[in-house]
Amino acid sequence: MPSLALRALHLPAVEGAGPGPAQWAAYAGAGALALFGFGGLARGRTGRAWVLGLFGRYRGTVRRTGLLWVNPLLLRHRVDVRLRHWRSEPVPAADGNGVALDAVVLVVWRVRDTARAVLGVEDHETYLRECVEAALSRVPVEPPGAGRGAAEAAGETLTRLVAADVAPVGLEVFSVRPVRVEYTPEAAAAMQRRQLAVLDAQHRASVIGSVVDSVEDTVTRLTMRGLVALDDYERKALVKDLTVAFCVGRGES
Repeated sequence: MPSLALRALHLPAVEGAGPGPAQWAAYAGAGALALFGFGGLARGRTGRAWVLGLFGRYRGTVRRTGLLWVNPLLLRHRVDVRLRHWRSEPVPAADGNGVALDAVVLVVWRVRDTARAVLGVEDHETYLRECVEAALSRVPVEPPGAGRGAAEAAGETLTRLVAADVAPVGLEVFSVRPVRVEYTPEAAAAMQRRQLAVLDAQHRASVIGSVVDSVEDTVTRLTMRGLVALDDYERKALVKDLTVAFCVGRGES
């Protein structure tokens, strides 16, 4: 009898010791559901968008702002859709004569089609730079001093070419403008030598013209005043001697 009493006394304690398997399963399910719910909470910001994907497939784009809920099973790619400015490093270019230049370009652009931008290219700025380099290889860019009209025409052509190249990957380009154009060091040295040669040729032409005028004036005066009587041979010899004398005199001065 005492053993039966003890069993009767301890039986309620054994039955109420803790939750059973069904209760634990319910707790686990509730916790998982809570984590799933809170894991999908997100905050949308102005100028930002999320591209959603699942197993490599596009599932939509979220552009809303404020607190929102997104299925946490979907992979999110954050995309900046604001208007952006990109200033390039010096890019190889050439002028209308094929002389090598270095051009710094300012590009105004944005992401227009988020799905194509995320799935089409890995790095937008890298792709944009490659398109700018390709356009500069086809469009001559004039150096400073060539005139504002030439710079505007080159900018319009560059804008049209780059915009067409980046459109398939969801980017929109508003303008591509060269903001600094310089000759490369090698080309600059060649241009300086060319300018010096032109100046030297102009100086020589000016000197020769002045000498010829002086010789002609001298021979004419001598002849008209009757100081000398010259046949054709003597006249040519005098012109030659006077030319040499005047040239030597100008060189020494």
